[in-house]
Amino acid sequence: MSHSQTVSAGEDMAMEQKGSHKERGKVEEIDEVETQNQRQTDGTQNSNSDETKRLAFSRKMKEVAETGNIDGFYDLIQEDVKYLEYIDEFPFVDTPLHIAASAGNIPVAMEMMRLKPSFARKPNQDGFSPIDLALLNGHTKMVHQLLHVDQDLVRVRGRENMTPLHHVAKGNLKLDCEEKRNDKLDLLIEFLSICPDSITDVTTQNETALHIALQNDQIESFKALVGWLASHWSQNASDYERKILNWKDDEGNTVFHIAASKNHTE
Repeated sequence: MSHSQTVSAGEDMAMEQKGSHKERGKVEEIDEVETQNQRQTDGTQNSNSDETKRLAFSRKMKEVAETGNIDGFYDLIQEDVKYLEYIDEFPFVDTPLHIAASAGNIPVAMEMMRLKPSFARKPNQDGFSPIDLALLNGHTKMVHQLLHVDQDLVRVRGRENMTPLHHVAKGNLKLDCEEKRNDKLDLLIEFLSICPDSITDVTTQNETALHIALQNDQIESFKALVGWLASHWSQNASDYERKILNWKDDEGNTVFHIAASKNHTE
């Protein structure tokens, strides 16, 4: 065999080997891609499975919180001891305390206050705290119990920077009988007795509880607030006038302006 033939044969063999290496490389790349895709698929399936289990568990917890089943609650905790910590990671969520407060189930609510007091200040997806929900649903006994555990809840701010005092002044309570309607006025005085400075709290529209009461035609509540101010701030008339009665909302209205616009001259 001539020298040129030998060189040609060597080149052919080298090209075959190079081509073989390329083919093996392509096969390995394809295998790696398929492996990664399978891992992603498995991960997605596992994630979906975990999410399905979590949703099912949350539904069970919701039922327990609504019905006030303490034993059922601890049965669920045995299934997932980190569930309350998991819930607490969300900035806006209906916790078991929110659900119990909405339903008026005091035993579960008190257990939640003991185990996870941070839930009491957490807003749900609608911007309401547990004490807000108790008020909005007319569960006045629940409100008293929550305040017995933590009096500072009087000033918890929620949607539109509203406090429990603002909700009561607005008449945002499901009160279906005369006795409960009287509870509204009692709550106003109780909130102010617990925290007198709460009368100075304002909403995002710079409204005090007095502004809110007048704007929503809650005349009895307005009179109760003014009566409380007169009896408790009488020794400091300048603050009484400057901070409250002459306070202007974002539209420049004092309570006098609102009263005049609604013909509440009494």
